[in-house]
Formats: sequence, C-alpha cells, structure tokens
Amino acid sequence: MADGRIFDRRDSYGGYFEDFTPGDTYRHWPGKTVTEADNHIFTLLTMNTNPLHIDEHYMSEHQHGKILVVGPLVLSLVVGMSVPDTSGKAVANLEYESIKHTAPVFQGDTLYAESVILETTPTRSRNDRGIVYMESRGYNQRDETVLTLRRRFLVPRRPTGDPKRPTGD
Repeated sequence: MADGRIFDRRDSYGGYFEDFTPGDTYRHWPGKTVTEADNHIFTLLTMNTNPLHIDEHYMSEHQHGKILVVGPLVLSLVVGMSVPDTSGKAVANLEYESIKHTAPVFQGDTLYAESVILETTPTRSRNDRGIVYMESRGYNQRDETVLTLRRRFLVPRRPTGDPKRPTGD
C-alpha cells in the first residue's frame, strides 16, 4: 500500500449536531436533470398513473402542454440533494411539513436545491444527539422555485473527545 493520506467521505457526509447554526445556508451540489425515464419509473413504482404524468397526447391539450413530473419525485430529489450536506449522519428523520409545489416541473428540467437551518434543539432524553429543523427550496435551471419544504431530523452530537465538540457536554 502506498504511503499517503487517506480520505474517507464518511467523515464529511452530513453533519453532527454542533455543525448546524440557525441561519446557515447550504447550496447543494450537484443538480439533477429529470429524464422521461426517471418520471415514468417513479410514477409506475408509486402507482400514481394520473395521465398528467404519463400521457403525452392527453397533456398536449392540457394547460401545461406537456407531461408534468410527479410531485413526490421532485420532493424526493430535493431531500436527497440535501442529505450529503445536512442529514447524512442522521439517526432518524422525524418530520416533513409545509411541502409546497410552487411551480410545475417538466421532463428535461434540471433541479437544484438549497437549505437553511432554522433551529437546533438538544434532546432532553439523551445528551448524545439533537434535532435540526431546516427549510429546503428546490429550483429549476431558470432559478424558479418549484418546491419548498421544512423537515426535522435527529443527528448525533460529536463523539466525546472530538476536539470540535464543545466542552461541558
């Protein structure tokens, strides 16, 4: 084995409770271009066969004129984009709330996301974890907001002895 440094992405995947400060904004990277295959597979897997999501001819006469990407796929992509920066070390996802689809998403759109930390709360029952509350925004290649949501997740505190863990814990 060659001598050299070892880089382990597990060290930087998500954050510990102490890493989050209300007001911090994370711009998640990379984005994801939603393909026809993505939309059809997700639609069929979730059994949401509304013609809005699978019938090109029907949609040609609809107000949007083309197939809409199914909403839970948009939600899943925005949440998924946030995981490496925020909840990658989560013990549990606790709550999703205030999910709002604010603009249509079409096949071929590229989605991006960013998240703002709203609140951090140490748990009362165990001092080795805390709850992070954040708001995420999904937007397309034209910087139009297409989805917003808030969620809470439970993350561990930094291990005892970690130099980045605050003293007195």
